[in-house]
Amino acid sequence: MASIKVKFRSSSASGSEGVIYYQVIHKRLVRQISTGYTLFPSEWNEENECVKCVYSSSRYNKLKSIQRNLLFDLQLLRQICASLPSIRTDYTSDDIVSEFHTRQLRSSFFNFLNETISKLQLQGKTRTAETYAAALASFRKFRDNEDIMLHCINSDVMETYQAYLSQQGLALNTISFYMRILRATYNRAVEYGLIEQSYPFKRVYTGIAKTVKRAVPLKVIKAIKQLDLSKNPTLDFARDMFMFSFYTRGMSFIDMAYLRKTDLKNGYLVYRRKKTGQQLIIQWTKEMQMILDKYPENITDYLLPILKNRGRNERYVYRNVGYNINHNLKKIAQKVGIQIPLTLYVARHSWASAAKAKGIPLGVISEGMGHDSETTTQIYLASLDTSVVDKANSLILKSL
Repeated sequence: MASIKVKFRSSSASGSEGVIYYQVIHKRLVRQISTGYTLFPSEWNEENECVKCVYSSSRYNKLKSIQRNLLFDLQLLRQICASLPSIRTDYTSDDIVSEFHTRQLRSSFFNFLNETISKLQLQGKTRTAETYAAALASFRKFRDNEDIMLHCINSDVMETYQAYLSQQGLALNTISFYMRILRATYNRAVEYGLIEQSYPFKRVYTGIAKTVKRAVPLKVIKAIKQLDLSKNPTLDFARDMFMFSFYTRGMSFIDMAYLRKTDLKNGYLVYRRKKTGQQLIIQWTKEMQMILDKYPENITDYLLPILKNRGRNERYVYRNVGYNINHNLKKIAQKVGIQIPLTLYVARHSWASAAKAKGIPLGVISEGMGHDSETTTQIYLASLDTSVVDKANSLILKSL
């Protein structure tokens, strides 16, 4: 059986911190594993091979964290030593060290989350991968780029992170957005058997708070539609994309960008939502065709003039065009005299609000998309006869 010990090596420079390392001995072959942790000699208990965690010390929290990580590493090393004989009888100290590094990499929260992001990208779930990357960037900033082991993710860490996000002025739903991604990552690590479930997210907010309404009334939509923007092509294009979203029952911008010419056939627009994969069928109307006719020079396979150049990074172009449209919609809002920040997403809310006013059941379209669960609304929409929605859409468009 291999021998595992924790060792401390003092610095040759007086008053400097020494280093902690693991010593692995098997069949007289000695190997060392650097921990990356440093301590002053007075903070190390040589007899018990552990950190002296003196509560009155200003470094108490750091020392406690180091000791926790040492205990976890020792447990991991002992598990490796216990399991290797069943895999191969001629294993060496080098095999123990190699297996330790492999497992330790997976036990790093940053590494595990990066691994998850890579898998999402390989699965073609680009947008989801981007949201996970955003959550990781936020958490890294909170940690001052200092990694944390999966087993060290606890309620105290997550509550402190929540307080940090709140101090940054983030909205409750944004905080919940990050927390739910980190929780999903943590739960995945539990499923893989990397850690035991300790429910570190039980005291932080992971719900969905109702947001301020983003819908505008039909009279505002009509005013936006009737603006003469012929002398300003950029504002005209932003207005057209806003109106197209409204005409198509609040289609999201990413779905608009990736619509293909082949999706329009026999008087219907048939596409799948990027977010859910759900197929939607929308009756094509003269209002939609009028917008399409304004941009006849489109050499791509896409229906709308959003992704106009072949060979370019489509994700970058899509985000850049969306940013410019929303920027110009703010100017359009000033022209029609409204205070609400006008964005493409307002078109989605506004259609839902107008649909409710025209008599679509609340179970199908809840208060201007101000529901507690978007999934619930999507389920109702999926189960509704398409002709009912098309009829409602026709009523809305006639009101303009």
